[in-house]
Amino acid sequence: MSLLTHCLPLSFYQREDVVQIARDLIGKALFTCIDEQTTGGIILETEAYRGPEDKASHAYNNRLTKRTQVMFENGGIAYVYTCYGIHQLFNVVTNTQNIPHAVLIRAFFPTHGLNTIAKRRKKCIDEPNLATGPGSVTQALGVTKAHNGLSLDRYPLWIEETRFSIPKNLIKASSRIGIAYAKEHALLPWRFFIPHLPHQLINLFPKEN
Repeated sequence: MSLLTHCLPLSFYQREDVVQIARDLIGKALFTCIDEQTTGGIILETEAYRGPEDKASHAYNNRLTKRTQVMFENGGIAYVYTCYGIHQLFNVVTNTQNIPHAVLIRAFFPTHGLNTIAKRRKKCIDEPNLATGPGSVTQALGVTKAHNGLSLDRYPLWIEETRFSIPKNLIKASSRIGIAYAKEHALLPWRFFIPHLPHQLINLFPKEN
């Protein structure tokens, strides 16, 4: 039985502080429904990217290209891009039009559609890192560049509120991963994560295969 109640309103994403939004997304529930298969789970790890002043952002210095154009739209839509020509990475666009902020989703705890997730990941259903790492997130959920620009308050890709909040002391902050090119900005503590869901919360989510 799901504890999920409703999609996050677009106003959640259209706030000014992308760093706070990245933190607030921890504990929310991310879902897809593709080919009538619903998959998803609880967001465990995020990273904030605050273009145009963030050297790690694709939109640094207000860089507007065919790829980054979606980042300049109103918050609450998906930004999906290809990394190293291999992985599709899923980001949440935030703030309002012409302010290119985004949050990268780096990991989630699978709760729905585990058989489908495992099949997509070509892994066993009980492997601990089934949806850890941004490339694994999109593969597990079936997210591709076809989802780029889609609104996050409806099918086939959406984020929901849950009936609980992660205790603040469990959410850790660190520097972001794999952005040494951003120099001093690589040290900003804009990555948020919890290593594992507490057991008392895991028990609230009977896994649905």
